[in-house]
Amino acid sequence: MRAKIKDRNIWLINATILLVGVACGMAIALLAIHLDERRYTKEDIGTLAAWFALGIVGFSFPMSALIEKITAKRTLVAALFLYAMTVAVFPFVTGSFALAAFVRVLDGAASAGMWIGCETILLQRANKDEKAAITAMYAAAIAVGYMVGPFLSKLVVSFASIEAAFLVAGVVSAATGVMVLARLDPDPAVATASPGDESGADGAPASFGALVWRIKNSCFGNFAYGYFQASVVLFLPLYLVAAKGVTREQTIIIPGFFAFGMLTFVRVAGWFGDRHGHLLTMRILGALGLVTVLGFVVLDSFWLMCATVAVAGASIASISPISLALQGVILKPAEYGRGNAIYNGFYAAGMLLGPPISGRLFNHHGGPTMLYHLAALWGAFVLFTLVFANDDPARGSLELRPGAQNP
Repeated sequence: MRAKIKDRNIWLINATILLVGVACGMAIALLAIHLDERRYTKEDIGTLAAWFALGIVGFSFPMSALIEKITAKRTLVAALFLYAMTVAVFPFVTGSFALAAFVRVLDGAASAGMWIGCETILLQRANKDEKAAITAMYAAAIAVGYMVGPFLSKLVVSFASIEAAFLVAGVVSAATGVMVLARLDPDPAVATASPGDESGADGAPASFGALVWRIKNSCFGNFAYGYFQASVVLFLPLYLVAAKGVTREQTIIIPGFFAFGMLTFVRVAGWFGDRHGHLLTMRILGALGLVTVLGFVVLDSFWLMCATVAVAGASIASISPISLALQGVILKPAEYGRGNAIYNGFYAAGMLLGPPISGRLFNHHGGPTMLYHLAALWGAFVLFTLVFANDDPARGSLELRPGAQNP
């Protein structure tokens, strides 16, 4: 892979997102447990997650505008420092729900900047025929970070405290910001839209609606992933404790198995997507994910549950980078910033809706009902990709002009 990818900036972005994954993985592994210890209800925990997602939704488009104004590199650096601050102070503000919610909004804004900045730079520098391979490598780097993060949290907590683990996560993010500032090259020049292409009339940028319609499969896939991920991160550990006899300490490592599954399979998914179609790959992964979610209900052994979480990571988590690659071959480079803002906005919308709905179902109808509704979501995604199967350029039938009719 190193022989094929000679642009060192792609490798640097992968190192960046790996370290971001470490910091986020540390925080995610402890979030529900810390809030539960502070006597937050399940619905309160879900609502805080919704405030985080609201920060992503609210700041996704401003981040794309910021990228156009000050470049993706500078936006990424600023977001890394903002995330360092928010994750470090979070455990010290949870005595006040309002203050905790405010910090979570800032956390969401920082996350939007980190993701959109990294993904814009990556798509700008990736060759068209290898986009899924490169986004899969990017996802694998995230997976390594998310896999290491929970184990690092467990280590820090065993020697110090939960608060110390959040502080370490902040230090990791700040150090990553320094690395990007010092080592990443300026943004590459990109071609602007020209008259007659898929942009609006006279070369004007395509409308919001036109962009959403062209990348609707990517948007739905990322929405479903955000909905699922935010829900299971918060409530699967609590479900395991309440229904499966798992200890709280054991649940800390659950996100690591999810990341391990993604890490071991995402490169295969990327290879398959580049050769046989990104949307077809997403459909297969969604179907596998549906079956896996149902497995959470019937299994009782902790280690079988860990294995099932790993399979969920291999299937469901691999959808996100493949959907990013699909978007990358549909849009023009000049549209990547806005396209990534829309893409991440749908991810955040899933995170916004998932936890409150899942928390309410968990509270009033139990963990199995919550899991059944997540399986139904993946079923809906699979059906959606069948209805709009012609949106995949690999089928040779995609027209990139607004209003064009697919055969």
